[in-house]
Amino acid sequence: MAVFLYGEAEIAHLKKRDKTLGKAIDIIGHIERSANYETSNDDLFSALIKAVVGQQISTKAAATVWGRMEEGLGMVTPEAILGISEADLQAFGISFRKAGYIRGAAEKVVTGCLDIASLHSKTDAEIVKELSSLNGIGTWTAEMLMLFAMQRPDILSYGDLAIHRGMQTLYRRKKITPEMFEGYRRRYSPHGSVASLYLWAIAGGAAY
Repeated sequence: MAVFLYGEAEIAHLKKRDKTLGKAIDIIGHIERSANYETSNDDLFSALIKAVVGQQISTKAAATVWGRMEEGLGMVTPEAILGISEADLQAFGISFRKAGYIRGAAEKVVTGCLDIASLHSKTDAEIVKELSSLNGIGTWTAEMLMLFAMQRPDILSYGDLAIHRGMQTLYRRKKITPEMFEGYRRRYSPHGSVASLYLWAIAGGAAY
């Protein structure tokens, strides 16, 4: 699995802008975190489908289903997905609803309604808007794809509950309001993705 790559420049920025987070960074150390669905940076369609497969099921179950898909299809491409029936797609262990989402995404790519390659030249907001237009893909999924599959540097997801828990723990807050969140976002920018890694670690119980 790919992990989000970062180095001393990002750490130096965050430590300068936020001393509280900086102390946590020093104690936690370098983080290598991957999502259970991301793939390499040059295979966004596969990453997208893997994201749908992994929704609302365990990491282990998602890996099992994905393994069946790769074995049955070889490369998980739009053409390969449209080359089998929806029933065959469900036979990999995919629900009826997810099978519809997956075929829908494949059809949009094949017909040219969605140009996967062009996403690399778009802004974060434009990517979220375009991917969220697909059935089964929401803002959070689009943001995770940008962070892990596209290595976008400034992703801090308001819709991620673990990010909120990490902020609550780090800053000793009972609640993170939208205004607070935006303040932290501005403080971390343009390295919100690295801040996300540390907030996830703190939410997961990392001692700092």
